[in-house]
Amino acid sequence: MKRLRLTLVVIMLCLLGGLPAMAQKSKKQAREPQPAAVTQAKKVKVVIDNDFCGDPDGLFQLVHQLLCKTCDVRAIVGGHLAPNAGFTSRSDQATESCEKANKVLELMGMQGQVKVVPGAETGLKSTTEPIRSAGAQAIVDEARQCTPEKPLYVLCGAALTNVACAHLIDPSIDDKVVVVWIGGQEYQGVGSYPPPGYSKVEYNLNLSIAAGQVVFNQSKMRIWQVPRDVYRQCLYGLDEVRTKIAPYGKVGAFLLESLMNTVNSCEKYGIPMGECYILGDSPLVLLTALQSGFEADPSSSQYQYVSCPTINDDGSYGLNHNGRLIRVYTHIDSRLMFGDLEAKMQLLGK
Repeated sequence: MKRLRLTLVVIMLCLLGGLPAMAQKSKKQAREPQPAAVTQAKKVKVVIDNDFCGDPDGLFQLVHQLLCKTCDVRAIVGGHLAPNAGFTSRSDQATESCEKANKVLELMGMQGQVKVVPGAETGLKSTTEPIRSAGAQAIVDEARQCTPEKPLYVLCGAALTNVACAHLIDPSIDDKVVVVWIGGQEYQGVGSYPPPGYSKVEYNLNLSIAAGQVVFNQSKMRIWQVPRDVYRQCLYGLDEVRTKIAPYGKVGAFLLESLMNTVNSCEKYGIPMGECYILGDSPLVLLTALQSGFEADPSSSQYQYVSCPTINDDGSYGLNHNGRLIRVYTHIDSRLMFGDLEAKMQLLGK
């Protein structure tokens, strides 16, 4: 009987001794901030369309976009480069872009969670006949599920080929789509001046001028354009990549490796890259995922409304007083854009 009483006393003391610790733990948990829940209704539906086999800035954009909980990534479309692009020797560039995208998903533990499909393997040549591809069809299918009030954001970091083909396949999707495009040369009187030694037709537009003509001249899609003088604002230090991106997760190391392969190739061909690299596709994340909560909009970046120009056969802009109004961005919030990427990478690496 004495042994039983002694056992009961010991049990009671243990319980009483543990209560303060349990209470402290409970209070600590209550004080810890919980991540804000993002409802499906608040998510922005996006299709990512980029030439991931080319400039590695697209890979940085892809990783950042996938880490943003406010985006519902419906599909990733692999895009093409120019036929003799220095980034790759392959001719099936859209397929190679899909392989790069799948590699990113694998390294992030997201393999099979997002549909990855190839777009056209070459630039659009006709302004009336689409190049049919799984990528263009994915844009059509997803846009049909959207409304003008809750549109599909198609995020283009390269040629407009697949967007143009989607319009040619089904023009009725136009009012359900917002095209966010990294491309096009500067506008006279808007933004900054062209860079030294500039090309008259900006690189991404020149990948398929016919696609630009379809989207700008023929379609009624809403356009948010980030022209050359603005995407060149997205300078990020190579040492910043080494210290703020590469140490966090397998995908961080992959991003550094991909970037340095390109930097070293440029150096080899006599193009010194210096201390920085233009991560020019990152505004695609900023303008869609990093919007204000109240009166949702990418409110920390600046734009002007411009009458949509006519894209001429030589790639130049033609004045079009009757053109619909499009957003032409003049300044992007690089602090928020890169700060959010760094924070998400650090959280990923924990």
